[in-house]
Amino acid sequence: MRNALAVLLIVLLAGACAMTEPEPTPLELQAFQQREFPAPKRVLFAATVSSFQDLGYIVDAADFDTGLITVSSPARSGFVPFVGTVNSQTRATAFVEEAGEGASRARLNFVTGTESADAYGRMTRQDERILDPAVYREAFERIDVTIFTRTP
Repeated sequence: MRNALAVLLIVLLAGACAMTEPEPTPLELQAFQQREFPAPKRVLFAATVSSFQDLGYIVDAADFDTGLITVSSPARSGFVPFVGTVNSQTRATAFVEEAGEGASRARLNFVTGTESADAYGRMTRQDERILDPAVYREAFERIDVTIFTRTP
């Protein structure tokens, strides 16, 4: 019985590994994580902060001079039998920079972190990059709308 369980576990793990998609190249990442806007850096920076707040994120830090914005979502907690307490939270960063006369660009990065604690107090944390282009497209659309409403 023990050998059968071991073989089943190996087969399941091998199948899971075979089903993972290849990591995107840096250029593929930039293609959906970065967008240029016809707005000055100050407008894009404020629109990005405001858009993150509209999406339900909490602004952890925002520095206009460096262009870096760090946000996190409210944490979600739950109990999973045989695992223990599981907490998950999405964090995001944005880098906003000038891109020429009257234009600027933003690059976003979303990561989901999951922490678990078992009955013995052992803690584990796993971070996973969000690589779904639709997530980035939605955020950039929100930023675009915010820029439109802020531009006289």
